[in-house]
Amino acid sequence: MNILLIEDEPSVAAFIRRGLEAHQHTVTVAYDGQDGCHVAIQYDYDLVILDRLLPSLHGLEVCRRIKSVKKGLPVLMLTALGTVRDKVDGFENGADDYMTKPFHFEELLARIQALHRRAQTVTAEAIYRVADLEMNCYNRTVFRKGKEILLTVKEYALLEVLIINKNKVLSRTYMAETVWGIDFNRGTNLIDVYINYLRSKVDKGFSQPLIHTVVGVGYVLREITNS
Repeated sequence: MNILLIEDEPSVAAFIRRGLEAHQHTVTVAYDGQDGCHVAIQYDYDLVILDRLLPSLHGLEVCRRIKSVKKGLPVLMLTALGTVRDKVDGFENGADDYMTKPFHFEELLARIQALHRRAQTVTAEAIYRVADLEMNCYNRTVFRKGKEILLTVKEYALLEVLIINKNKVLSRTYMAETVWGIDFNRGTNLIDVYINYLRSKVDKGFSQPLIHTVVGVGYVLREITNS
């Protein structure tokens, strides 16, 4: 894979670069946010590994700018900021995955491969419908009753899992592992937070809710409201 690493700490950047190159990846390093953003947009990469606390341009803004131009380019945030709010901020600004420092290099490799597999297995021109909700996985658009619904990267991924498995009750663990990757911290309420985000966009203002809670189990996307 051709990977862009945006990391301002030289020793950390050198460690990650050596490890990735040992596994046959090609790595370009940018040491500040402005340069990293420019390089990511101007050249072709399979993945971006992005720190948050960067000189010249904050990592969240770097991620937003990259995603505004290259929606399909996976971004993995690798940062010391590890609270639930930090993670939510990262995902809200376009991150596809989020890891905290210090980290195990084997886990970084596994997450890189998971993101790469996901990017390679998107079904071209797949269109899913539930009631008046339509998701087009080719151009990554979502409409309900003809109104476009704008979603963040993780909101879209979570809705995609729900709609592909429509009428199936999904556990929080399944959704966490599918959308957020391996070793997700099940002690957080991140799934519930994102379900609420989705409901505010997909269900609010419409007469028929599609996202339903199954108490003690998880969530399901379905047309009917009765159990």
